[in-house]
Amino acid sequence: MHSDMEGVVEKLATKNGGKIVLLVADGLGGLPDPKTGLTELETARTPNLDALAAEGVTGLHLPMPPGITPGSGPAHMALFGYDPIRYEIGRGVLEALGIGFDLWKGDVAVRLNFATVDGEGRLTDRRAGRIPTEKCVELAAKLDAIELPGVQKFVRPVKEHRAALVLRGGGLAGGIADTDPQRTGVPPLPVVAATKEQEKTAALLTLFLEKSRGILKGEPKANALTMRGIAMRDSIPTFEERFKLNAAAIAEYPMYRGVAGLVGMKVLPGVDSPEAIAQVLKGAFADYDFFFVHFKKTDTMGEDGNFEGKVAACERLDALIPSVVAVNPDVLVVTGDHSTPSCLGSHSWHAVPVLICGRSARRDAVRAFGESACLAGGLGTIRAVDVMPLALAHAGRLAKFGA
Repeated sequence: MHSDMEGVVEKLATKNGGKIVLLVADGLGGLPDPKTGLTELETARTPNLDALAAEGVTGLHLPMPPGITPGSGPAHMALFGYDPIRYEIGRGVLEALGIGFDLWKGDVAVRLNFATVDGEGRLTDRRAGRIPTEKCVELAAKLDAIELPGVQKFVRPVKEHRAALVLRGGGLAGGIADTDPQRTGVPPLPVVAATKEQEKTAALLTLFLEKSRGILKGEPKANALTMRGIAMRDSIPTFEERFKLNAAAIAEYPMYRGVAGLVGMKVLPGVDSPEAIAQVLKGAFADYDFFFVHFKKTDTMGEDGNFEGKVAACERLDALIPSVVAVNPDVLVVTGDHSTPSCLGSHSWHAVPVLICGRSARRDAVRAFGESACLAGGLGTIRAVDVMPLALAHAGRLAKFGA
């Protein structure tokens, strides 16, 4: 969203109006199975989502400019109404904040991925078989004992194969490129400083990786590390400052808890099952104006290349819908942050289905919630940053522009 338009929305936002629920199924978008011509979402039995599509207005959204594949952080920032290019937040920062780490100004945060390499040092599994979180806790404690010259260092477990590394001291810099090559069959990339300011940090991270090899050697799965999102924390305006909303987040995975906390949402207890999500939402509904509800399994199955697993995840998402509808939000938005087609096993640039339901929503001719159906929806194909203004407008929370 252009910064001038962001300012307009902020000036028009009012404190009065209806309650909004934004339900985000991570990695929702997919691609057709060659045998059936249907995506995972279109293959799934989703009577509740289809009913919402029939009651509201649908379309597709693009998290980034056409052709650009987003990470989870930028994709969520866009859905929250923040230009993801202007507000570029490093994955390491989001992971650290998501586990409640007290990140200081000047700290450098890094998302660590435990990975598996073969005898030649080539990646065979970028996620170490999604090791149990208990194993992650054990290995993170060992890595936390590594000493680096001239800085404090913290290693904290996150979830499964993910951990966070934080460096604290003078003269550090973020913005260093990831060491994850995003594919197997090749070794992790080296830590490379692109500027003189990054040289100290790059040298420390290289030393950390060297020392980690001795600790992880012999592990059957998590015998290597890759680094992502090497970044510092920047201050950004909060949800309440921009949109006059008292907002809450229901998300289990630390990264999404981190991005919600970064924009000032109250992060509620982390749960992931439809039943638990529904219980937390019902219990807190009276206390907040806006709820971000995160559903992860659609993305996990897509990244694992599991078409049938993602179909099942879409059906679990559908089972959550009646409980969300039952709290009677004035506006309900259902969408994904990005597409994760199982045939690719990774995020992609493809547009994501979106539906908006509410008393002021126009109905279009769409009667099913899927990629092909939403292509014909009344919203058309919009930018993800436009979802938030539309939600505010449908909730009666945007004043008129001009006389």
